[in-house]
Amino acid sequence: MTTEAVIVSTARTGVGKAYRGALNNTEGPTMAGHVMAEAVRRAGVEPDEVEDVVMGCAMQQGTMVMNVARKGAVRAGLPVTVAGTTIDRQCASGLQAIAVAARSIMLDGVEIAIGGGIESISLVQNDHMNRFHAVDDELMAMKPEMYMSMLDTAEIVAERYKIGRDRQDEYSLECQRRIGAAMQAGRFNDEIVPITTTMAVVNKDTREVSYQQVTLSKDEGPRPETTAEGLAKIKPVFEGKTITAGNASQLSDGASACVLMSDKTAAKKGLEPLGIFRGFVAAGVEPDEMGIGPVAAIPRLLKRHGLRIDDIDLWELNEAYAVQVIYCRDKLGIDPDKLNVNGGSIAIGHPYGMTGSRLAGHILIEGRRRKAKYGVVTMCIGGGMGAAGLFELVN
Repeated sequence: MTTEAVIVSTARTGVGKAYRGALNNTEGPTMAGHVMAEAVRRAGVEPDEVEDVVMGCAMQQGTMVMNVARKGAVRAGLPVTVAGTTIDRQCASGLQAIAVAARSIMLDGVEIAIGGGIESISLVQNDHMNRFHAVDDELMAMKPEMYMSMLDTAEIVAERYKIGRDRQDEYSLECQRRIGAAMQAGRFNDEIVPITTTMAVVNKDTREVSYQQVTLSKDEGPRPETTAEGLAKIKPVFEGKTITAGNASQLSDGASACVLMSDKTAAKKGLEPLGIFRGFVAAGVEPDEMGIGPVAAIPRLLKRHGLRIDDIDLWELNEAYAVQVIYCRDKLGIDPDKLNVNGGSIAIGHPYGMTGSRLAGHILIEGRRRKAKYGVVTMCIGGGMGAAGLFELVN
């Protein structure tokens, strides 16, 4: 009999603004441990029943160095018998981690595992970042696009596929509107676990740094008061181009974890799953237009499972830039009313390694609320890739 991997719980921090938000001084193991501990508590399992932890992280240095998954497991209070590994598929790292944990259950006999993601941009993407031999000269000569910034690739997609500033701002405004409505309705409450931590505060005049205790219980990024007029006034990053701070996701910190187990273990424990992991794929595209990655990944995923675009009830398509979602949505013919229904990363923020796990947790909870059957989490990936994961919702 085939073993299925089911997700029984999810927990995440609120998404904090990088450098000046509540999580700007929170170390990686502490952040990861916080959500792992809560996900285990919500699952109703004993800590020593967890066999393995898989966490995604795109920037594995500094506070994230030397296997933050294992360190986070210990910080969570899980016994030392619980193993851990940290993986990197850039913006899909959190989703990839869930897929790896699920496959260990489906194929290797693991009964209970944790999959999730984490990123501390504040403590890693800064002046202390290790840039020693960061560029491979031979690869640069062979494929220089591999080192392009995501901002540059977004402008290429905008220009190459003629997606103007007006459409990007229009999508971003709708994203802010949707997240405002979702927050007012409390649709993120079942995901977020408050975290009390120490925040670094910089005095604007003296530049002196002080520290204060804060509790983060909601996302810091959303700006539901955004207007079309306000977006139109924001200057583009590059003169004469289209990407602005209003139609791009902010730099962010955060962590997310999901508890997965075999369907047999869940049944034995009398647990009702949020959903079933059905599959994951990745696909490569030219690195200079990495934003189109989902267009390569999604058809591959659906074909393998005998599904069509219209069979999917909910889509979570992560966007670092609005132009990416617009291109993929239009190219694939995804119904806008099924896509990022409660807003997306333009409003919430995008802690690279965390986002895939956050989206998986959200689509499971929102899918149950809407009595949906299938949900897809998908994203473009730095370096020229796309990834997509299929979940069957349990109502």
